[in-house]
Amino acid sequence: MQYRTLGRTGIKVSPYALGALMFATSVGNPDPEDSARMIHKALDAGINLIDTADAYQDSEEIVGKALKGRRDEVVLATKVSRSMGDDPNHQGASRRWIVTAVENSLRRLRTDHIDLYQIHRPDPTTDIEETLSVLSDLIHSGKVRAIGSSGMPASDIVEAQWVADRRGLARFRTEQPPYSLLNRGIEREVLPVAQRHGMGTLVWGPLGQGLLTGRVRKDEPNELRRAAFVKHVNDERRLETVERFISLAEEVGLPLTHLAMAFAIAHPGVTSAIVGPRTMSHLDDLLAGIDVTLTDDVLDRIDEIVPPGTDVGTLDQAYVPPALQQARLRRRPAGERAAA
Repeated sequence: MQYRTLGRTGIKVSPYALGALMFATSVGNPDPEDSARMIHKALDAGINLIDTADAYQDSEEIVGKALKGRRDEVVLATKVSRSMGDDPNHQGASRRWIVTAVENSLRRLRTDHIDLYQIHRPDPTTDIEETLSVLSDLIHSGKVRAIGSSGMPASDIVEAQWVADRRGLARFRTEQPPYSLLNRGIEREVLPVAQRHGMGTLVWGPLGQGLLTGRVRKDEPNELRRAAFVKHVNDERRLETVERFISLAEEVGLPLTHLAMAFAIAHPGVTSAIVGPRTMSHLDDLLAGIDVTLTDDVLDRIDEIVPPGTDVGTLDQAYVPPALQQARLRRRPAGERAAA
């Protein structure tokens, strides 16, 4: 495994990161012992970055238990800000919630520190200075080593960097955006901005939320678990594009998964791509492709199918700014809309 530096933190991480969402027993692998074996196999293969979140049900607990005796081998990342119950204050990026949430994550992960603590999604209701202030305190206390964001628009990334510099606070060292053969929108602004500020980038969804596994075909039954509740998995335009990538993969003699993963880590702004296997066979397939290198010719062919900086459809899980969700934020009162 060739290791890369996580932004300017000095931390060395593998180009493949192990995502732990599918280790949650009710949404992923129902056998915690099997999940532990997968974690150990990934570590043995050289993957040293594990990414989870407090909102991934019992994922943190499963990861923490599996890392007993091997904690020092791992760059352990988790996330905060998504809702953790009915209480409106058990979510977001306020000081009140983060100081509680980090202790809960430390307990579940069975560790005394988190290597990378990330804000899972932007919280427009909390001043970014408030968030960076509490995260800075966690770094000073030794409970957190580095901090990052996830799903932040480029403008918010720049604002956070500016506030950190102006107020003398710790700054976000990483960003975690979606990125795959199907979703390349971050190439337009997010990746260049992250590179400009020396941030590492951990991309999620490199297999297109299951569409780039080779198991999903146009006009055939979709057996993905998430197909029942995630709209973009059934998007016709995305399925048509997947067919083109299946043809390309066959032409160059690669499994579609290997083509997708090799693409995701080929961009100079991408530090690691997060894989989220549910079964040992899924992990074995991904590990078999770690030495795949795409030629310029293949990358050019990919650019022809999905042009750089563009998305084929929108991911359901992607962050959507409030003004795009709430009509009242983009419409003046009726009496003020006319020019006269």
